[in-house]
Amino acid sequence: MLKTRILSALVLAPLVLADIYVGGIWLDALMLLVAGLMGWEWARLCGQGSLPSAGYAVILVLVGVPLMFALGFSQHALLELLIGTVLVALVSLMGRRALVPWLVGGTFYIGLAVLAFLWLRAVPDQGRALVFWLLFVVWAVDICAYFAGRGIGGPKLAPAISPNKTWAGLLGGMAGGALVSAAAADWLGWPFAAMLAAGAALAVVAQAGDLLESWCKRRFGVKDSSHIIPGHGGILDRVDGLLAVLPVVFAFVWFLEVRG
Repeated sequence: MLKTRILSALVLAPLVLADIYVGGIWLDALMLLVAGLMGWEWARLCGQGSLPSAGYAVILVLVGVPLMFALGFSQHALLELLIGTVLVALVSLMGRRALVPWLVGGTFYIGLAVLAFLWLRAVPDQGRALVFWLLFVVWAVDICAYFAGRGIGGPKLAPAISPNKTWAGLLGGMAGGALVSAAAADWLGWPFAAMLAAGAALAVVAQAGDLLESWCKRRFGVKDSSHIIPGHGGILDRVDGLLAVLPVVFAFVWFLEVRG
């Protein structure tokens, strides 16, 4: 399984990084695909392996976020997400009502992360660097948490939600995220100490996002969000920590811009 995970990462990571670097139509195509697949995975997860009727609305709403950017209406993307989330609620009410809060909450949560990603990439001058920094920090957290957890073991972090996660894994992820973040201090022009602390803090947020998805999968009795990525499961399984981190980073960058 580890070998398969590594091979998948070696194939997919360069493609993702290249699309982010180039931007334009390539990034638009990537985000349309990823947003649609995440919507499909979330709807199927809520439907315990089958796509509920409201799932099509979830997919359309999430695809609509990067579509607004692709068509040059990025200033209206948040409005599209808000109206679309209401639409998902209305459509969900005509099906299994127990799924309404899950489909609505998941749509807004995933859509907000997609929106934050695209807004960060669009930041003048620093957008590309910000996204690369964020990705490298989250990847470092995942890798270091995995190996620290497997190698050290010890007390479980949240055994009722994710039996394999340990406190050692969390601390390892924090250390990895802090070091990678600090290494980018000169690149982004931010203070070393602040970047060190940011990396450690984002590791906690990323692990919380990971636990949130694990809790949702346990709630619906689903092991993986899909089997699209060999060794990793689905896209949501791969970006669960990133989804939690993106809005936090965007809010911080927006705060700095407002103060500046």
